[in-house]
Amino acid sequence: MIFKTATSRTPRPTLRRVRTHATLRPLRHRHAPARVEEIPFRTSDGVRLGLTRIDSGDAGRPAVLLLHGHTASADMFLQPETRNLVDVLLDDGYEPWLLDWRGSRRLPYNETGQRYTYDDVALYDIPEAVTHIRQRIGERPLFVIAHCIGSLTLAMSLAAGLVPGLAGVVSQGVFLTPKLRDRTSLRMSVAGELLKKRIDHIPVDFRTVGLWSKYTPLFALASRGAGCPDPTCRILHHSAWSTGASLFVHENLSDLTHDRLAELLGPAPLWILPHLRRMALARSVVRWHDTDHRYRALPSNALDGAHRIDTPVLLLAGSENGLWLDSQKLCHEVLARRQPQLSVSYTEIPGYGHLDTFLGRGAALDVFGNILDFIGDLR
Repeated sequence: MIFKTATSRTPRPTLRRVRTHATLRPLRHRHAPARVEEIPFRTSDGVRLGLTRIDSGDAGRPAVLLLHGHTASADMFLQPETRNLVDVLLDDGYEPWLLDWRGSRRLPYNETGQRYTYDDVALYDIPEAVTHIRQRIGERPLFVIAHCIGSLTLAMSLAAGLVPGLAGVVSQGVFLTPKLRDRTSLRMSVAGELLKKRIDHIPVDFRTVGLWSKYTPLFALASRGAGCPDPTCRILHHSAWSTGASLFVHENLSDLTHDRLAELLGPAPLWILPHLRRMALARSVVRWHDTDHRYRALPSNALDGAHRIDTPVLLLAGSENGLWLDSQKLCHEVLARRQPQLSVSYTEIPGYGHLDTFLGRGAALDVFGNILDFIGDLR
């Protein structure tokens, strides 16, 4: 048996404590240090985040805020081994800003520190980062390009009316209507219940946990039927933190990016699963906190507040998305029916999955042109 059910007189050791302070891990990039401005940023609920501006050399450019997915970080937009999204934006006349919200790989909150829900990201992280950026850029247009949970929480912020007046939004992977495979949703439920008293997060780097650890069965489960020998790749590509989903099309990654997966993606906290499951069951972005008055600014269901979205939105998705399936297509259909006055378009990228729409070696050719065309028409 994988899980020991018999009681023991020996007290269970406390969960592994890793980082206890909010010092940001350094960004990995190829820009001159003077062009990368790390801005001290703390939310009104006291959480230290990361906010980075890439100096374009032209103070009059439109600004673009980039939002990563959960357990990723701003690094996903700056990979030095490929032509990345920041490179493309700079070359096309934009000023990139990158937010490391509280689910970032660069911060310790997924493993240690105060727990949070996606309500906190929608209420504090994104709106307050947008406010800070606007104080710096003045009347210049501000676009947002958001990936995965960064996009999902942005959808809640927009539905709450907390980030009005954006010049345009590009949403990748999922927006207002999260849709998971049945087996993925089931595994989230089962794993959350079975593992919550034993572990509080699922790591991705086997080298940090060792062979004889409580995490070994998870890596063993992820390796079943996997074609790649790398344990990190198995638990991400073949299993998505043991949920049975897939985060990317394997052949779309360069060898260097593949070798950096443990650096680009971090451990997934199990305590966030109840909120994610509630959204998956509702097929909508829903609020977690029903009784805490601090979150009353957020709608209980973001679809009910979709009429507050006052900016054009491009819904982007890979045709082979193994995590969110056709969530973006569903969102486009739902909004066309329920909110026909909104400016919402949908683009599917053939041959791409989820993460490789940004991390893929050919993303600059196959994906980023769609983004540039969309925001370029709105300038």
